[in-house]
Amino acid sequence: MEFFRIKKDIPFMKHALVFNAISFLTFALAVFFLFSRGLHLSVEFTGGTVMEVAYSQPAELAKVRETVAGLGYADVQVQNFGTARDVMIRLPAQKGVTSAQQSEQVLGALKASDPNVSLRRTEFVGPQVGEELVHGGLMALGLVVVGIVIYLAFRFEWKFGVAAIIANLHDVVIILGFFAFFQWEFSLSVLAAVLAVLGYSVNESVVIFDRIREAFRKYRKMSTTEVIDHAITSTMSRTIITHASTEAMVLSMLFFGGPSLHYFAMALTIGILFGIYSSVFVAAAIAMWLGVKREDLVKTAKKDGGPNDPNDPHAGAMV
Repeated sequence: MEFFRIKKDIPFMKHALVFNAISFLTFALAVFFLFSRGLHLSVEFTGGTVMEVAYSQPAELAKVRETVAGLGYADVQVQNFGTARDVMIRLPAQKGVTSAQQSEQVLGALKASDPNVSLRRTEFVGPQVGEELVHGGLMALGLVVVGIVIYLAFRFEWKFGVAAIIANLHDVVIILGFFAFFQWEFSLSVLAAVLAVLGYSVNESVVIFDRIREAFRKYRKMSTTEVIDHAITSTMSRTIITHASTEAMVLSMLFFGGPSLHYFAMALTIGILFGIYSSVFVAAAIAMWLGVKREDLVKTAKKDGGPNDPNDPHAGAMV
């Protein structure tokens, strides 16, 4: 489905060097903030206390969060667990304060607001568990990256695989850079969003790469730069429809999903926006810099002397 069709190809690759310089600068800033500020890890990674409390009526999460925050817990996580009456509270670890003392303090504050609240369970998430989560998250990220490279190398060509993974890592690092710069909380849900962005971004790259391959086969007289420009231009309508519909859903989670979905949706929003940019101005441009050509994708060329493609704007030119 297409809302519109651009008849004249847009010369994206003419400005590839400028856009790649912007990408490199943005990437370098993200890396700098990651090393200088680091990620603000959540309780799942750093360790802390997990409480489950029950109310006689559906709990007001905003009120619960405000009560706990009033005790000095700036990074508390409050969310429903099971039913609207059950609430899970995650508290960051504090020096010199045990898990039991934390739970007693919080429960006392909650009872002051609602005497009917009761404690279901409380447990301590130790640093060892956090280390295992970090290791597992990094392993998942690494396996996704390797899988994407192998898939693209087999489906297209190794140059496309390298270009796509550089573009995708560009998106991931920039997301992490935003979280490091603003010191937003990095939780398991944000890690899930980062992995989702990897798959989402590579899908856009695959669509463009597939159109590049089709253009190489259809327009035999076009140069590599012209083929890439044509491929990107011909997918513009599809790109706008896909990303606009996806972004509308993500923005609804960002503005109306509440604090529990806020950073998850924020990571997706950043990833989608930069995913569009990287697929066009990073992945395609890097493939061009790596020297992708018709022979890499079209193994069986037609013999010279045959009729030219009537749709080829360069028809009549010498091979």
